[in-house]
Amino acid sequence: MTPLIDVRDAAEGASSGTRSAAVSWTDAEVVARIEHLEESMRATAFEQLQLIAEAEHRGLFGQHGARSMPAWLHGLLNIDYRDAKARVTVAREVEARTTSHGEPITADLPATAAAMAEGAIGLEHANVIVSAIKKLPVHARCAMLAEIDSMLAGWARQMSPRELAIIAERLRYLLDQDGAHRDEAAQHEARELHYATARDGMMVIKARLGRETGAKFAALVEPLAAPRSEIADASRPEAGREKDIRTAGQRNADAFAALLDLAADSDAMPRAGGQRPHLAITIDFDDLKRGLDRTGGKGMPGSLDATDQPITAENVRRIACDCEVLPMVLDGDGLPLDVGRTKRTAPVHIRAALLQRDGVCAFPGCDRPPGTPDAHHIVSWVDGGSTELSNMVMLCGHHHRTVHSQRWEITVRDGLPAFIPPPAVDLARTPRPGGRARPVEHRALIEQWLPRPRGPVDALAS
Repeated sequence: MTPLIDVRDAAEGASSGTRSAAVSWTDAEVVARIEHLEESMRATAFEQLQLIAEAEHRGLFGQHGARSMPAWLHGLLNIDYRDAKARVTVAREVEARTTSHGEPITADLPATAAAMAEGAIGLEHANVIVSAIKKLPVHARCAMLAEIDSMLAGWARQMSPRELAIIAERLRYLLDQDGAHRDEAAQHEARELHYATARDGMMVIKARLGRETGAKFAALVEPLAAPRSEIADASRPEAGREKDIRTAGQRNADAFAALLDLAADSDAMPRAGGQRPHLAITIDFDDLKRGLDRTGGKGMPGSLDATDQPITAENVRRIACDCEVLPMVLDGDGLPLDVGRTKRTAPVHIRAALLQRDGVCAFPGCDRPPGTPDAHHIVSWVDGGSTELSNMVMLCGHHHRTVHSQRWEITVRDGLPAFIPPPAVDLARTPRPGGRARPVEHRALIEQWLPRPRGPVDALAS
């Protein structure tokens, strides 16, 4: 135990000394030291890989009762088994060996080994390179191993491991198009999506999507999940903009909800029983009217027909701002006796005019990306509000909830909406002018590093 304590004390002393010394360093010296330490750690990691390879040759894992080299390393270093396996795999490829006569044998991946020895790349880079080469077809490895090793090691010096993995996969698709096609077919067969309602009423979704479907999902969700920034106080421009306080998971969930709105609003969706896909909610009309009763009256909750889960009258009232309402007379057991005509509260021409006037969302400072907005009634349709431009405003899903939950008031002045915040937001309740939203542009990722090799056929022919 004593040597261990001595080592820890020495490490703590060095750490304390570094912190105290760094106070007097210049910014350039701090940066240089950080870079130097990274290079040193990488070089030390490479030295460890050499020893790991030697330990495997000696069969030390068997002497210690382990079933394999990764299993032994996992216990010896107290690291994750996957990490241990990666170290053993990389060690085999970058090991500098000698013959029985003492003659040096070049590593299987000399360019990668040299870059690691210099501290120019780390274990993560090397693991990406080794994994990528192992996935290549035999003919490519035999004919182009040195060239591919040199190419990937060179890229690794300039790229992060993630970027390197992207370009390595593109290289594999170029050199093994048949194998890549088989991989995609296997992914398609392995696709799955499950959903269920949890005990708390929330929907739980689990999915594995093929790369094509996954790319479609990401391309549609990412722009809708972009962080929003909102004007803190329109009356004081110097106050700046507030950051989006939603977590990444919440932003993705909101984006998925917006995606469902887009799909439900599309005429391309298949119809069931002659009806477009819709969210059906059953609620007593009187309860709906009491949903936001400022006197304290509470309405009984409604029911989401698709999942049989309850939903508050307040949220039903928000949804009812821009939906088709089907009046239905029920008997004492809740069975329908009479059905009225469906009435759309925001006809096509009204929505078009609102979009022209308000954009996707008229809330001050909203930069919500394009989606399916809600046509909100300033005076609720349930309370007799008319369906016309002077009584309606376009809101994104987030600000539609905000207006209802925080009790924002909205007026239309000179043909443009103005938003009056609640006292909790602004004691003076200074009206804030609304305006057209600024859509967030979705940038497509462009690969800039796609190589132009001779190709496997030309390589073999030469």
